[in-house]
Amino acid sequence: MKSLINGGEFIKSPRIVKISAFLFLSIAFFYIGMHWSDGYNQLIFFTATITTTLPPSVSLSPNFNKSFDIPSLISSSYTDNTTSSIGSPPPPPASPPPPPPTSPSPPPLPAVTRFGIVDENGMMTEDFEVGAYDPEAVETWGNAIEAEDGDGGELAGNGVRAPIRRFPLCPLSMSEYIPCMDNVEAIKKLKSTDKGKRFERHCPEKGKQLNCLVPAPKRYKTPIPWPRSRNEVWYNNVPHTHLVEDKGGQNWIMRNKDKFIFPRVGTQFIRDADQYLDQISQMIPDILFGRHTRVVLDVGCGVASFGAYLMSRNVITLSIAPKDVRENQIQFALERGVPAMVVAFATHRLPYPSQAFDLIHCSRCRVNWTRDDGILLLEVNRILRAGGYFAWAAQPAYDHEVILEGQWKDMVNLTTRLCWELVKKEGYVAIWRKPLNNSCYLSRQAGTQPPICDPDDDPDNAWYVNLNACITRLPDNGYGANVPEWPARLQAPPDRLQSIKFDAYISRKELFKAESKFWDEVVEGYVRALHWKKIRLRNVMDMRAGFGGCEPFDTYPRTYDLLHAAGLFSVERKRCNITGIMLEMDRIVRPGGRVYIRDSLSVIDELTEIAKAVGWHVSVRDTSEGPHASYRVLQCDKRLLRG
Repeated sequence: MKSLINGGEFIKSPRIVKISAFLFLSIAFFYIGMHWSDGYNQLIFFTATITTTLPPSVSLSPNFNKSFDIPSLISSSYTDNTTSSIGSPPPPPASPPPPPPTSPSPPPLPAVTRFGIVDENGMMTEDFEVGAYDPEAVETWGNAIEAEDGDGGELAGNGVRAPIRRFPLCPLSMSEYIPCMDNVEAIKKLKSTDKGKRFERHCPEKGKQLNCLVPAPKRYKTPIPWPRSRNEVWYNNVPHTHLVEDKGGQNWIMRNKDKFIFPRVGTQFIRDADQYLDQISQMIPDILFGRHTRVVLDVGCGVASFGAYLMSRNVITLSIAPKDVRENQIQFALERGVPAMVVAFATHRLPYPSQAFDLIHCSRCRVNWTRDDGILLLEVNRILRAGGYFAWAAQPAYDHEVILEGQWKDMVNLTTRLCWELVKKEGYVAIWRKPLNNSCYLSRQAGTQPPICDPDDDPDNAWYVNLNACITRLPDNGYGANVPEWPARLQAPPDRLQSIKFDAYISRKELFKAESKFWDEVVEGYVRALHWKKIRLRNVMDMRAGFGGCEPFDTYPRTYDLLHAAGLFSVERKRCNITGIMLEMDRIVRPGGRVYIRDSLSVIDELTEIAKAVGWHVSVRDTSEGPHASYRVLQCDKRLLRG
């Protein structure tokens, strides 16, 4: 040993060199660790073993009891079965986070709250809650950029379509704006309003159409879904108490904190809504709700309780009333989930074809049916199906006051001249039936008023057509009267299909069946691919391009859960500003609602730009025909926009 030391061989041995190098590196790492501990990111050393019984261990530098952002330092490829090391340079220096305060024990988990119609166990239920909007579905939409005029972006000089700037939000005062009903400038120019002309359509002139996004009221909430909405709706969605104040004593509608409540009883239905419907069924057994009677019109609908309770009897009821700023009847109907339109009996035909309804109902509707030679009841006669029923529930039917008795006599006299049969009168309800053909009309004494309409009068022409005090002729071949019972009626091509203006004459029934099969397959594709079973849809509009015009629809904003348009824009772009159509669609679809546009490739790109400009979230999908088809489906989701 001594000789080895003296000879210097020990110092020169490889073992001593390795030990010295190890000691030097240890001292260096210790020094670096001490240096970085004062305001610098900490050095963290990780070790892991291959054994599965022990978890990975973590060794810290002398900076003990400090907080670290470990995930940001650990490589994403680190696993329990590999040994990780830090081989990359440390991140830029940053101020150390303050030491975490001592936190109290976490609170107990809240009780499960159900949202929607499926409970926490996956069971269907009507006992549910509806919450406020998901923050992800609410967007801030500033008004710094105004929308451009033009049809979906103008073509620049190089032939490239200029991008469309987003449309601003309208003032909050326009949250209930109906373009053709709120044209104050046009209404002021009317020479007379004594026959209700101010409640009819007066659409804005070109250049004065809607050019902004109609906003929702403050504190607007997700509508309560059907069937719960039949009985209650949110106050903030229809923030008006006029009808409560005017009709509160009649028990039509009541306010209870943040909701409007719709009782089953009231002056409209003295005992109960269902009992009222039972009474009508018992008076006229042939009415057979849901079989003989499928499509009903409710005039002066109040809050649409008549139509709401007919739903459970498999009857579709359209509720109509004028836009009265003190009542908002149609707005309540739509919020409840009942089909409704703003329509008034005044000086024009209603926008429906002849023989459209199986039953027309008027309960305290405040329409003077006998004025001007019965011109309004003659309009009822036009749209009532041959053999259909008119139910009138009003004071003249039961009150024996002199004035009311005179009104009843006038009504009986008029209906007799119209060849209507008074089938039954019970309590305050009277029900008449329209004839099945023209034989009674033709056998009346000469000079009997009102006369039969001229042969060239088209009973299906209803768009801006003045009322005429004449009896609409029924088809000589019985078209319109021979209707199968529901549901066979849904699949049976109607006889009157032959009288509709259409290109094909011989193969109409075959086209009807083919069209039904085609759309059955399309809807099945929507349900499967777009997950419709997970979407709560109640109010739906199918927009078709074959008839009608490009004017706004007579409904309140936020009416529909879904708008569907197939081939609409390919046709209408030739005569209409399609940007205006898209703005109107945005007005009537609810926040959280959807728009599906099925159209040709030539128009989908342009529609996509416009959809983004109105704040919709869009995606383009292939149709069931595949990626090489000439059609696409533009799927749009509307968000709740706030300024």
